[in-house]
Amino acid sequence: MTLSDRKDDGEPPLSPTPAVASSQTPEFADQLGGTPDNAGMLESNQIFSFPEDEKTPIADPPGPEPITKPSNSNEPEHVKNSIKKTEEGDVSSDTEEDSPFDIVKCSVSNKDDPTMYSLTFRVWFLGAIFTGVLSFVNQFFFYRQNQLSLGGSVVQLLAFPTGYVMARVLPKRKFNTFGWKWSLNPGPFNIKEHVLISIFATASSGSPYAIDVVTIKKIWYKSDLGFAASLMFILTSQMMGYSFAGMTRKLLVYPAAMIWPSTLISVTLFRTFHEIQNFGSRMTRTKMFWICFAVSFFWYFIPNFVAPALTYIALLCYMAPNNVIANQLGDSYNGLGMLNFTLDWSTISSNMGSPIAYPWVMACNLFAGFVIVMWIITPIGYYSNVWGSGNMPIYTAHLYKTNGSAYNIHEIMTPDQHLDEAKYAEYGPVRMTFQFAITYGIGFAAVITLLVYIGLHYGQEIYQRVRQSRQQDEDIHMKLMRHYEEVPHWWYMILFVITFALSIVVCEVYHMMPWYWVVVSTIIPLVFTVPIGIIQAISNQQPGLNVITEFIIGYGMPGNPIANVTFKVYGYITMTQALNLVSDLKLGHYMKIPPKHMFIVQLVGTILASFIELAVAYWLMNSVANICTPEGYPFTCISANTFYSASVLWGLIGPGKLFGSSSPYHPVLYLFFVGALLPVPVWYLQRKYPNSFWRHVNVPVAISISGAMPPMPAASVVNWFIGCFVFNYILHKYRNTWWQRYAFSLSAGLDSGLAISGIIQFGLFLNVKMPEWWGSDANHCKLAATGGFLNR
Repeated sequence: MTLSDRKDDGEPPLSPTPAVASSQTPEFADQLGGTPDNAGMLESNQIFSFPEDEKTPIADPPGPEPITKPSNSNEPEHVKNSIKKTEEGDVSSDTEEDSPFDIVKCSVSNKDDPTMYSLTFRVWFLGAIFTGVLSFVNQFFFYRQNQLSLGGSVVQLLAFPTGYVMARVLPKRKFNTFGWKWSLNPGPFNIKEHVLISIFATASSGSPYAIDVVTIKKIWYKSDLGFAASLMFILTSQMMGYSFAGMTRKLLVYPAAMIWPSTLISVTLFRTFHEIQNFGSRMTRTKMFWICFAVSFFWYFIPNFVAPALTYIALLCYMAPNNVIANQLGDSYNGLGMLNFTLDWSTISSNMGSPIAYPWVMACNLFAGFVIVMWIITPIGYYSNVWGSGNMPIYTAHLYKTNGSAYNIHEIMTPDQHLDEAKYAEYGPVRMTFQFAITYGIGFAAVITLLVYIGLHYGQEIYQRVRQSRQQDEDIHMKLMRHYEEVPHWWYMILFVITFALSIVVCEVYHMMPWYWVVVSTIIPLVFTVPIGIIQAISNQQPGLNVITEFIIGYGMPGNPIANVTFKVYGYITMTQALNLVSDLKLGHYMKIPPKHMFIVQLVGTILASFIELAVAYWLMNSVANICTPEGYPFTCISANTFYSASVLWGLIGPGKLFGSSSPYHPVLYLFFVGALLPVPVWYLQRKYPNSFWRHVNVPVAISISGAMPPMPAASVVNWFIGCFVFNYILHKYRNTWWQRYAFSLSAGLDSGLAISGIIQFGLFLNVKMPEWWGSDANHCKLAATGGFLNR
């Protein structure tokens, strides 16, 4: 998913590159394909080695002695060969069978122990706990101004010591339940359990897209869907992706040519935990995690409760508090974030993710795109009063009338929440800020730019890999996976039939969308999952379908906002969820996890997470006064606000009126054509000057930042980039050993401590306020949100 893929709901941005920090080693790029632009995108052959002792290499997995198995004449030849090889012991590296791709060979072990247990009591217990914690925390912070999100790295770090402790203290007694023999403690905590716990907890731990629909229906459209219907809506939209993932396994998971580079990062981290044995006397990563956790936990009381002014320190607003332009340039939430700094880790990591987890070169591309869009294009267009935006704030997702007053959608809707054409003609057209409109145009350009970029840089490689996937023999990893019973195809078919039927029931019974549009929305991921999956498996970039789905339903059912967002959930998010699950399946493939165990934990994790997330959402919506409004701070729902605005623009008004020939916003459609041209000159310069500055320029990444703005606070990007400069340039370059050993533990500790502290403070201080003083005011840019520069 690129940054532009959730333009309308403001999910914390996800990069089209692996979420890891760069080691700046071009050799890794050469392994991927050798193109100059790869340098900096997938430079991670040392990233997760975290050597506690630099002389300790990542070895072959330790564990039980190599297994022997009697030969069976009915077994396929490749299974006999693999058994024979295991019986003979280790083979020298120059003769041992391995992946045909160097990038996989240097990350993934070519050995396996089929007797290693995986789906144990520890997996169920820890997986359920981590799923509950991540789901609760991420949904809780989804409604807050700073949207912190805990990810898989936290689970990976904490599951290892907790699993180890459980292996030491739990009784080893065996039980027999209806003929099924099991134990609380089958033996030492192993790598397969570790992988399953992480997949269990992260299968659906982020706030589901469908909850945006539930939220705007209840808060803005005043038509609560209800808990049961909402749960069915979330589960069908989330779980339908599993069926598509399962049905595309033979094309997207099994072929060796389908690498899925981002999964290699997780593979290396898991192997590092379980295979490096010489930790010496140095501080462990776990100890670093808990130190950072404690510091972050206690410090967050200061910016969150005692002195919220430390969240954003807007120097321009302090220097000129009564100057509207200074307020607009300096504010974070309704301004451009210039000279706006922070002493709050949530400001740095909550919107963009941890700065430690992003390659430095790609961070430079992102920040360059931010500067061009937010600090150059936006001020020029806004202060030139383009599209009459000068009487609105410079940066917001809110909608306005032509005179700059707030747009009230209830004045133009029928009782069944459709557009009333007569009332709309009388009330007047909707208007948005220049920045909001131009970033929609840049989002259009980003889709085409990414496709052209992939064609130029990866087109030949994709073609060759597709041919290889059809002609190449099974690699060692596929042969090793033959030891495990595969998930029957009909399991996925039944899952699809059930979720598809329930989708129609939900949409028809609760008047969200006609059944035939459910069919159309299902056809889109059915058609696009494989081609886009192939692109992502090779280039690690995922073109978004959100624009396609918005145009289809926007023209097909204009004037119906709920149908618009519902169609997008089933048409776009189903494919995105499917590809996320395919990526997990590839991780399980590399780690030799039994496929049925993968299916079970993904399914159970999604069901459990969906229930918890919806329960948290309803709890907050029913208990927080003025939620999703400025008066409800810090529960201002910046993502849901933007999602609501998108539902009005694309659904209630429709793209025909919004971008039609008579609309002032019609010119942004031409950015589709601009997007087709943008990558070409950079591609030419990279080929002509392969060792120059141009080899680091990545156009899709640079322009993708606009996809999250709004709702992302502008100053978050600034402070995130500063954090990335400190950690991934200075420390990575001058203290590289320390960085490799502790950087990700530090990041996970800061995120986790902040998250737990925020939840505890919510309970402690729900009806408590700090006395009024300078530091208790979180907003010192009062003029930025109250109107434009023309009416001052």
